[in-house]
Amino acid sequence: MSETISVAEARRLALARAGLLRPELTGLPRKAAAAPRRACYDVIRRFGYLQLDTIAIAGARSHSLVLLSRLEALDPGLPETLLRPRAPLFEYWGHEASWIPMELYPAFEFRRQEFKRNDPWWGPVLRENRSLARKILKRARDEGPVRTADLEDKTERDDWGYTRSKRVLRSLWKAGELAVVRRREFQPEYDLSERVIPAKYRSRPLPEQEGMKALLLRALAGHGWAERRTLAATWRLKNRREQIETYLEELREDGCVVPCALSGRKGWVRPSDLASIASLKRARPNAARGTLLSPFDPVLWDRERVRLLFDFDQVLEIFKPQSQRVYGYYAMPVLAGDRLVARCDIKAETSARRLRVLAIHDETDERSPAVRNALERHAAALGLALDLG
Repeated sequence: MSETISVAEARRLALARAGLLRPELTGLPRKAAAAPRRACYDVIRRFGYLQLDTIAIAGARSHSLVLLSRLEALDPGLPETLLRPRAPLFEYWGHEASWIPMELYPAFEFRRQEFKRNDPWWGPVLRENRSLARKILKRARDEGPVRTADLEDKTERDDWGYTRSKRVLRSLWKAGELAVVRRREFQPEYDLSERVIPAKYRSRPLPEQEGMKALLLRALAGHGWAERRTLAATWRLKNRREQIETYLEELREDGCVVPCALSGRKGWVRPSDLASIASLKRARPNAARGTLLSPFDPVLWDRERVRLLFDFDQVLEIFKPQSQRVYGYYAMPVLAGDRLVARCDIKAETSARRLRVLAIHDETDERSPAVRNALERHAAALGLALDLG
């Protein structure tokens, strides 16, 4: 028998699971001062991933912004150092390139085997470049971590600007032969996986069925309620509809998930999250407290889901010419209570020690006090003065 929930209930549940309501409703910390790294790892474990991105115009890159939006008193530079030797994270192609809790390493064995056979972007790179692959692995074994800048290669670059050596290096990483040990100035350093990934995670790879079921459950833990397509997109599980539906049915039979409809859409929810809806409904989020969200926040990347839950059209315009932008290059939505009430296009000018507000686009007839609160909190977290222009 399928359960049914309302849009408002699904929205509250999504924000609770995302760590964007009060701590007693989310089970996640709000303050990072006592144990900042542990707090960051707790947030990442909730979603199962922290998407990486290079753009830092808002004063920090997206993976830092996601954590800063949830954790007060967090040093804005700390998230850049989360991946380091013996950290409980590994870097891999999950949602996108992401930092992922180490306990999920066995679940990605099916993907490592797929990349070993055939890279979807570059084809059978490792099979066609075995000599170069052995050379790169030997260099890592003998000399330690390797960067792409360390590999001399004058071959023609592809559409992504990758030389043959860089393609082979990245394919070795995707296939699990290499792992990212750390990033310096956001540039990854690759070492042999046996030096980076603890043996207990490497020695027990999960069969594809078990690995994908583990990933589907982790995705649902981060979303609250979700449709099959959202769960699949969380891990880029393309062209696997029948498999995923089968695995979800098996999880239902095991009592791990419950079918749950919303506005005529078939979705899924964990029993514990379904049981929490009543208490979430009674909660009164603080509508005056504003939070700026990264455009790549886990709550926002699924545009159709955002439209359904928030009645908000999430737009990313960084790839558009300036003349075609409506909201700005890096417009960050503002969360107030359980609604998205505005978008702020901002620019951190670190040399001038200020956060400049280029534009504010309200979603309501009146400007919410949460907008200024969100901007003030973001500027304070970065140690910048707020310039409203």
